[in-house]
Amino acid sequence: MKIMHRPKLNWLTFLRMYLRSFLLQSSWNFEKLQNLGFYFMILPGLRDIYGEEVPEDVRERHMDYFNTHPYFATLVAGTTLRLEAGSRIGEEPSVDAETYKSMVMAPFAAMGDALFWGGVRPLAALIGLLIASQGSLWAPIVFLLIFNLPHLFFRGSGLMLGYLQELHAIETVQKCRLPDLAIRLKESTTILVGVLCAYLSFKGCEHQELPAVWGFVILPIVLLFAWLAHKGVSSLFLVLLTTSSLLLLALLF
Repeated sequence: MKIMHRPKLNWLTFLRMYLRSFLLQSSWNFEKLQNLGFYFMILPGLRDIYGEEVPEDVRERHMDYFNTHPYFATLVAGTTLRLEAGSRIGEEPSVDAETYKSMVMAPFAAMGDALFWGGVRPLAALIGLLIASQGSLWAPIVFLLIFNLPHLFFRGSGLMLGYLQELHAIETVQKCRLPDLAIRLKESTTILVGVLCAYLSFKGCEHQELPAVWGFVILPIVLLFAWLAHKGVSSLFLVLLTTSSLLLLALLF
């Protein structure tokens, strides 16, 4: 049954969906991947739109295949609920909720992987290593803050952006140029790898009471890392390679 006014979601509903987004992959399955978690996340919004008893066709529509980056899922959820609210009052958008989800799942997944897994996480790990090299116990806390604060903000803002801007949210995401940001983060990580190598080399020379000029022996290794980064080797792999190499040197010397 259609209604005259667009249903509105209150702030408590958005809070519930935000908290439920952390359970997106808790019911992951091999057949439809994140579909159960996605439906569980948007269920409070669907109840605001359709009432306590969500129609069977709506349930089936959102129990279909779904898979995207977990930090982008709230953006998809916000737009999906806005489209459902429009459908509730008889609007006919250019794209329905089901089609929209199938259109953006893969691009958002690739974008999120590059930004968070390939950009933010390795950078946070490198900064944590730099702080740990000073002997500070704040290193793991700094790592967790640098990695978690961006995605916590992105989850909440994505949910609101998707609901308020509907399909125009895609244009807003494009204007943010997130793939370019991911590249910049990877480049920053590579630079920090060089800084860490240089710092630890000079500290090692100081500890062994050797002239600091011997620290330049590490220069070929830095150039090797730069070459690997140019060839597209993962920043996280470079971080792990750096850490394992330093541990090996510590054991040998």
